Amino acid sequence: MDHVGFSELVLIFVIGLLVLGPERLPKVASQIGRWVGRARRTATQLRHQLEREIALNDLAESQKRKQESAKDKPAPKDGEASEPAGEPTRAEETPDDSADAESGAAAGAQRSAEDEESPPAP
Repeated sequence: MDHVGFSELVLIFVIGLLVLGPERLPKVASQIGRWVGRARRTATQLRHQLEREIALNDLAESQKRKQESAKDKPAPKDGEASEPAGEPTRAEETPDDSADAESGAAAGAQRSAEDEESPPAP
């Protein structure tokens, strides 16, 4: 969908002025502005929630894969140190997994703080 250009805005304003009159046009424009603002906030909140859910799902799948790979490892031979099951070593963690988990958690906490700070919609 293309954005509304200046000429389209002028045309909408002129039509609104003719239909509503100069007294009612500012009130209606203000109301429409509030509706657009609410719609944008709702869309943004929905997008953030979906991003959080996707990040949590990716993290859960990553942990599940790590646990499954730990179960599939052969038992250590005598004299070899064994790792506790389900606890990956630093060598097993990929930088992407740990960075994604940390950034996802930090981003989620930041968004939660922003959601709490934003005033409720009138």
